[in-house]
Amino acid sequence: MNALTQGHVDHLVVYAETLDAGVRWCEDTLGVTPGPGGEHPLMGTHNRLLAIASDAFPDAYLEIIACQPGAAPPAAAKRRWFDLDDPHLKARVARDGPQLVHWVARVPDAAASVAALAAQDIDRGDVLEASRRTATGLLQWRITVRPDGQRLFDGCLPTLIEWKGEPAGRHLPASGLQLRSMALRHPEARSLRQALGSLGLEGIGVSVGTPRLRVQLQTPRGLLDLASA
Repeated sequence: MNALTQGHVDHLVVYAETLDAGVRWCEDTLGVTPGPGGEHPLMGTHNRLLAIASDAFPDAYLEIIACQPGAAPPAAAKRRWFDLDDPHLKARVARDGPQLVHWVARVPDAAASVAALAAQDIDRGDVLEASRRTATGLLQWRITVRPDGQRLFDGCLPTLIEWKGEPAGRHLPASGLQLRSMALRHPEARSLRQALGSLGLEGIGVSVGTPRLRVQLQTPRGLLDLASA
């Protein structure tokens, strides 16, 4: 690990069938209404955001994301990020409602981080240029997306993002939520732990077991555990 692969938790990903369903989930589960988000023309998705930053996870935020009605990703992208086109995941979200499915790590050099994973025979995907308009200007970033859209390690290995300028979470207003801890569980815990180490991601527990991403949030209603299915 070196300065080019020093990673940080950027954001958590909650997949919703529709953004309206995601907002209701956020209000019912977390006790707050998410802030505005925007559209991702590159992937045919849209989102709502809210800050979850804490001393341990500076600039972290939560993203509620859904496929935008009538929109499709360009042919060059093939499938949407975060496994949003996976039929089994889509069916589970349709049946059980919005849920935590993934996380994204902020890195200073996405290409260097992809190379670090490739040295471990992990194909994190292509580094794509992405952007979206906000009320305060244009957000721009580089992000890893595999042509098949897979998250890898059942969502426990993060997608990588390299922000152009300051990260999006830095300018989100306080929401009353704070990310307190994150833990990962996977049958291939050793490989996952090595992959995270190569990205400079420290302080995240990894154990052997059924795949699961678990986080603890401080909310207006007290401490809350969220876990992927």
